Amino acid sequence: MGALLSLPLLAVPSIGTLMSFGASCCGAAACSAICHQCGVFKSSMATRIAYAFLLLVNSIISWLMLTPWALKKLEHLTLDYVNISCQGKQCHGYVAVQRVNFALGLFHFLLAVILLGVKSSRDGRASLQNGYWGPKVIVWLALVVMTFFIPETFFQIWGQYIALIGAMLFVLLGLILLVDLAHTWAEYCLEKIENTDSRGWRVLLIGSTLGMFTASFAMTIIMYIFFAQSGCAMNQTAVTINLIVLLVISVISVHPTVQEFNPKAGLAQAAMVAVYCSYLTMSAVSMEPDDQHCNPLIRASGTRTTTIILGAIVTMLTIAYTTTRAATQGIALGGNSSHAYSKIGDEEGEHGLVDQQPSSRREMRAEALRAAVEAGSLPANALDDDDSDDESDDDRGGKDDEKGGTQYNYSLFHVIFLLATMWVATLLTQNIDYEATGVAAVGRTYWASWVKIVSAWVCYGIYSWSLLAPVMMPGRFGN
Repeated sequence: MGALLSLPLLAVPSIGTLMSFGASCCGAAACSAICHQCGVFKSSMATRIAYAFLLLVNSIISWLMLTPWALKKLEHLTLDYVNISCQGKQCHGYVAVQRVNFALGLFHFLLAVILLGVKSSRDGRASLQNGYWGPKVIVWLALVVMTFFIPETFFQIWGQYIALIGAMLFVLLGLILLVDLAHTWAEYCLEKIENTDSRGWRVLLIGSTLGMFTASFAMTIIMYIFFAQSGCAMNQTAVTINLIVLLVISVISVHPTVQEFNPKAGLAQAAMVAVYCSYLTMSAVSMEPDDQHCNPLIRASGTRTTTIILGAIVTMLTIAYTTTRAATQGIALGGNSSHAYSKIGDEEGEHGLVDQQPSSRREMRAEALRAAVEAGSLPANALDDDDSDDESDDDRGGKDDEKGGTQYNYSLFHVIFLLATMWVATLLTQNIDYEATGVAAVGRTYWASWVKIVSAWVCYGIYSWSLLAPVMMPGRFGN
């Protein structure tokens, strides 16, 4: 693991040779810490961050395996004594990238199946989600090695069809969640304003709306000046359509008919959608090839590495947000984000009284608390507070926030990560340059540019439908 973490440092041989040993030691120390008592996380957020970090490491390795650059640096580190090969196959290129991401995808698929139906951390399988990080990392690395024993034909079919479909599903899911975030953010601010009459929340809502619209128009002006010059028909069309639709959805969001059926609709949601779609469009035109002389960033010195790093950071943040948001909401499979406290006396003929001798002092206390919660004397989270007493004896510390119910659907969480690996593999391998020997640019293809442009249009369409659906089908959205 330490060797993998040291790969990025090989870019500068003089420094990388000296620092790679330090990275290897840090990697070994990290693995040792993770393996200590299986590294159980009691916070659900810490678990999600850990899985996101694992995806980040996997994506960096995939990016480095696009070209033989990293492998040559690693061979140079061994003074060319070691000739790196993968079972007689190439360790870089299209198939290599598909192998690495397939391994992580298979890892998440297995976890999704194993964790199906887990409702709380009291389930013994929950420890597999939140702990055993040392063994899980070993399993992941073993799966990576095993993929090199699979024939290349399988990955040709997998990458061209199955992974491509999964990547598109991942992009669509991200757009749906973005629109949902826009509505949730605006409605949350309005609720705070109505309940507290706070001037601060008004300033925050109005200020963020104006700021996002300002950023949208600023990006539009920049795109027209630098990327939509004469002869750049594709960029001119994309920027113009984005500007027109931006204005259209803004007008629709404050239309009296829309306001009648959805009073909470407004410019705040439109602003968030507008700034995101404008960013997608700007990212598309700034990452396209420069064969038509429409991308000055490629010709500018010193910006190539910067744009690659910024693009990678934004991509990883988007993936982390999408997976976390999807898992929290429990789309499709049904989440369990709320604590499922059992009620006493629901069955007909039951009186709700404790009529059996508890088998332990802990159960006696739990029975008393449940009765108090049912009677309304205590809030529902009192049961969680009771659990914290048991956790105080745990040497590893930290409060378990999922004993009353999981914060997200475990199986769905891993399905989303499976789709994320397909998106990373598809993004890296579309129109791959087989002659390249240096660091590969991520997403610098017309395919990636058009995916972003079309994604912006689809996002506008989803948001428009969220505004018009209550008007067109009032019976279904009456509540």
